[in-house]
Amino acid sequence: MRYRLVIFDWDGTLMDSVARIVACMQAAAHDVGWTPLSDAAVRDIIGLGLPEAIAQLCPGMSMEQRERLREHYSAHFVAAEREPMPFFDGVATGMQRLRGESGLRLAVATGKSRRGLERVFTRTGSGEWFHASRTADETLSKPHPRMLEELLTEMRLAPEEALMVGDTEYDMEMARALGMDRIAVTYGVHARERLARSEPLLLADTFPALIDWLYAAPPQDAKASASSATRARSDHS
Repeated sequence: MRYRLVIFDWDGTLMDSVARIVACMQAAAHDVGWTPLSDAAVRDIIGLGLPEAIAQLCPGMSMEQRERLREHYSAHFVAAEREPMPFFDGVATGMQRLRGESGLRLAVATGKSRRGLERVFTRTGSGEWFHASRTADETLSKPHPRMLEELLTEMRLAPEEALMVGDTEYDMEMARALGMDRIAVTYGVHARERLARSEPLLLADTFPALIDWLYAAPPQDAKASASSATRARSDHS
């Protein structure tokens, strides 16, 4: 396989949690008396750390209001976790396949909090898939590349030995800042056209398509093959 480390975003890439994030943020805004938030506006900030997401989503909100909104959002989200969220189709099978690959390590780089990630690891048993993880509350939020830098340091790897997989421009741009290869999945929150601007190797419409690409692309021509595929999609869109 071309890479020694594959790093995954969580929400919108592995777990189908976008609708719940949107609903909880809208409920929190209502709780604090803020202007109603559209689905599109909330979807746009998914992937950022929660403080950064609130600042972008609610310009002009005071620090006190932001903290109240954060507390209400967290409370709504934790309460909603009584109903488990699903992984996207093919994720469980694909991750187990990758986990069994000799010499390949897997990691998570997410805008979730550490407590939130650990809760979902425990509920789903998915924590065993990964060798390492970074959350936004223990480092810098995307699109700053700090969490990728820390994962590379922990694994003692160079950027060219790793691949970032995500569904947002924030995922793509933090990888691009390090010169790291990246693949965008199109079933998450950011549109195909927006993701394409960050020049991912592949725009994957399903998780199994990503897994197939990882195993099929020969090391010597992986980039060229993916670039050709992306151009072909653009030519026929």
